[in-house]
Amino acid sequence: MAEGAGQSVEIEALSKSFGKVVALDRVSLTVRPGEFMALLGPSGSGKTTILMAVAGFEAADSGSIRIGGRSIDRLPPHQRDIGMVFQRYALFPHMSVAENLAYSLRRRGVPAAEIARRVNEALALVKMEGYGARGVDQLSGGQQQRVAIARAMIFRPAVLLMDEPMSALDKKLREHMQMEIRLLHRELGATIILVTHDQEEALSMADRVALLNEGRLCQLGTPAELYRAPADAFVAGFIGRSNFLPIAGGRLRGFTSDLAKVLAEDSAAPRDGHVLAIRPEHMTLHAAGTPDGEPCRVLEAAFGGPRQSVLVEAAGHRIMVEAGAAGPLWRPGDAASLHFHPKTGRIFPLPGPQ
Repeated sequence: MAEGAGQSVEIEALSKSFGKVVALDRVSLTVRPGEFMALLGPSGSGKTTILMAVAGFEAADSGSIRIGGRSIDRLPPHQRDIGMVFQRYALFPHMSVAENLAYSLRRRGVPAAEIARRVNEALALVKMEGYGARGVDQLSGGQQQRVAIARAMIFRPAVLLMDEPMSALDKKLREHMQMEIRLLHRELGATIILVTHDQEEALSMADRVALLNEGRLCQLGTPAELYRAPADAFVAGFIGRSNFLPIAGGRLRGFTSDLAKVLAEDSAAPRDGHVLAIRPEHMTLHAAGTPDGEPCRVLEAAFGGPRQSVLVEAAGHRIMVEAGAAGPLWRPGDAASLHFHPKTGRIFPLPGPQ
């Protein structure tokens, strides 16, 4: 079914402004053939603008876009060989499931027998055999999403674009559909670009993630690379959770214990204005008074099955700790000792006074 899929998408120096607002600032990235790429970022980061530019619904001010090495800058949307799944699915409510799937093929002049074959093939692809005669309003949210994906894939596009297609689903169904789409991608070998603001969705689904902020590409890499080796403080704060501890004179500001030494023996010790970014799971809590720890007090604790999320106050900082559920159950007001090794964190400069 995906004979036209699996093409590369090359975006070079793409810029776009809406009045005085810069939506994209010379963004360049390449989606490899058959890759699942997620465009991730907060609202206003430029991710949807990139998707709309690739689809042909938004003209860039400058830069270029190529699919399979061929420029598409001057092509209208219907000639770009792109399938699209919208946030609201955009299914025709007055048509049956089969009629929704057949619509784009009829417009392309595909013979009726071939349309019928492809409709059946598409329904089988998304595990909805026997649903062709049903009305769209008779389907659940997850089923409507599957129909939208089948409709986008039925004409065998080179690239499939997905604009936050799971935002309207509840958590359980959303997680199920994430795995279904990932499986579908693996079966088809299609090139998929997904726009999402949900970091868990991006990390669990994509081969690589492009993290954007204020129209700029902050980092492009695998989910593990963005999580384990963030390029800057923004990436460290947006991907997962991080505690940011200010550094002064090679030590963590306010800390009194030995763990406050960051790079005390390093001649290139970080200057003031830097922070140590450290993940909550790299910190542990022990009984109050345990040697080599920093005294702290539990402010809040939330039990989450295999782990506890514990907010503590230490050295004048509020710090999040991921504690194992097999240990003591911490409660607000408990005195404890905070332990971590500074080498498990990463040091970043932050703009402005600290």
